[in-house]
Amino acid sequence: MRVVVTGASGNVGTSVIRALQGVADVDEIVGLARRVPTQSFEKVRWAEADVTRSDLEPHFRGADAVVHLAWLIQPSRDPATLRRTNVEGSARVFHAVGAAGVSTLVHASSVGVYSPGPKDRRVDEGWPTGGIPTSAYSRHKAEAERLLDRFEAERPEVRVVRLRPGLIFKREAASEIRRYFAGPLLPNPLLRRGLIPITPDTERLCFQAVHSHDVGEAYRLAVANTDARGAFNVAAEPVIDGALIADLFQARSIRIPRRVLSTAASLTWHMRLQPTDASWLDLALDSPLMDVSRTRTQLGWTPHRSAPDALSELVEGMRVGAGFDTPPLATDAGGPARVRELATGVGARTP
Repeated sequence: MRVVVTGASGNVGTSVIRALQGVADVDEIVGLARRVPTQSFEKVRWAEADVTRSDLEPHFRGADAVVHLAWLIQPSRDPATLRRTNVEGSARVFHAVGAAGVSTLVHASSVGVYSPGPKDRRVDEGWPTGGIPTSAYSRHKAEAERLLDRFEAERPEVRVVRLRPGLIFKREAASEIRRYFAGPLLPNPLLRRGLIPITPDTERLCFQAVHSHDVGEAYRLAVANTDARGAFNVAAEPVIDGALIADLFQARSIRIPRRVLSTAASLTWHMRLQPTDASWLDLALDSPLMDVSRTRTQLGWTPHRSAPDALSELVEGMRVGAGFDTPPLATDAGGPARVRELATGVGARTP
């Protein structure tokens, strides 16, 4: 079996490769990335490709499955660049899959595809997928799924699977996640238990997370299970809330209204103190909690790590500056003293 993975060098991509390497039937994994890693990986052949401009069909031709992960989160201040990769790039991937005659397409969707929903109960894969209106990330996930709807209708011979995970964490992705969401001004040593005195207790501040390696296993199952079609929610237990976050940092949980957090996020983003605009808060507070029953029963997927364990691993990785041997995950990707992060305008240009 030959599997092609777009966006293969990032947080999820490296976990998908890790999972596929252990499958005896997988002979070759073609990892497509804008910046090709110099490190070699078992069964992996790296190829440079950008979903916005590269000819993808030759890479896909002869593949048994394509796993589409390529996605931009930054630059947050350049929505046109984000849409070019996330929506238009996805459309190019879908077209190339059909033209190359690939029989299986596994697409990286997200909890962010869902319309606002409840926090006091779980929703299944039938919940509306209109996204969170204020979030560009969420809107793009919803647009990509509409394109996928059209592709499925036009190409019924292709088996299409959509995975919709919660927040995805692992130690090796710590440096990348810190760059994308916290920016160059956050001192790593601050992320230690007892050093952060307070954490927010805000209404609806609860979300689902999952370890990246467990997500990689979900993708492996989606590729291997030829009966799997449609959407699958992916998340570990328990739900992470304000009390759990306070416990993680040994901090005092303080009631903070949503508007205060939103104003603080917006102000610091506009001042270029950090790269994450207030729409990410909207995404966290408005996205529903997901029911993962279908994924457990039909894919046979069970996470091996809890959501708090995944978050704790990430925070510890951020504290020590952990990374991995691919360009997006490298510990030195921000440059000496994080000057490269500052040079990108803290969310103004592609890192």
